Amino acid sequence: MIRVENLHRHFGGFRAVDGASLTIETGSITGLVGPNGAGKTTLFNVIAGALPPTSGQVFMDGEDITGLPPHELFHKGLLRTFQIAHEFGSMSCRENLMMVPGGQSGELLWNTWFGRKRIANEERALRAKADEVLDFLTISHLADHPAGAISGGQKKLLELGRTMMVDAKIVFLDEVGAGVNRTLLMTIADAIIRLNKERNYTFCVIEHDMDFIGKLCDPVIVMAEGKKLAEGTLDEIKANTQVVEAYLGTGLKNKDKEAVE
Repeated sequence: MIRVENLHRHFGGFRAVDGASLTIETGSITGLVGPNGAGKTTLFNVIAGALPPTSGQVFMDGEDITGLPPHELFHKGLLRTFQIAHEFGSMSCRENLMMVPGGQSGELLWNTWFGRKRIANEERALRAKADEVLDFLTISHLADHPAGAISGGQKKLLELGRTMMVDAKIVFLDEVGAGVNRTLLMTIADAIIRLNKERNYTFCVIEHDMDFIGKLCDPVIVMAEGKKLAEGTLDEIKANTQVVEAYLGTGLKNKDKEAVE
């Protein structure tokens, strides 16, 4: 689904991404882990079009998408979420979902005068789809709540719901578990697994919670100093001396290995 080749993103003399090359297979839930400052979020930002690369290439289904802006990637089915949820706080959860699909008839002033029936029909269909998504995510009871008034974990679920309002092919999740209680985190994990198995979503997940990564992800890719360090199952990653050194800055000792685990 995604192939990254020798990608660089520099900020002055700082090389946040420094020659990263990796692949994300279609139908996988790929984990992306690494110590703070490894370049994970910057890599996401470059792939998703929020930042242009300094050099290197990104391909999606064999097509060169390097440097394409987020709205073009959105229409190709590449979406991302953020560490901090970006909801429209004064709008209801249902309304936050209904506004996601582009090209709605009501966006054109002309149609508000002469296309009211078409607008009403579209909104009826969008409302039904939004309610289906809320039910899928087990937050239908929040449909009419202002999105700004729900919990942080519920906002993460709502962001995941936005990706379900369009035909997403691959979704990049940036620390979806940050600040989320354990019960709600498992609800999010179950939703991701269902989307992967039932709706053929491909995911790439940045996360520091190794239990969460272990429940969801195979393979797991480790980044350090702006490049790919290792790839494998979570057990293989835990046993990798280079990974332990990247996280802890020391040689592999039993207590160091336990810290990673």
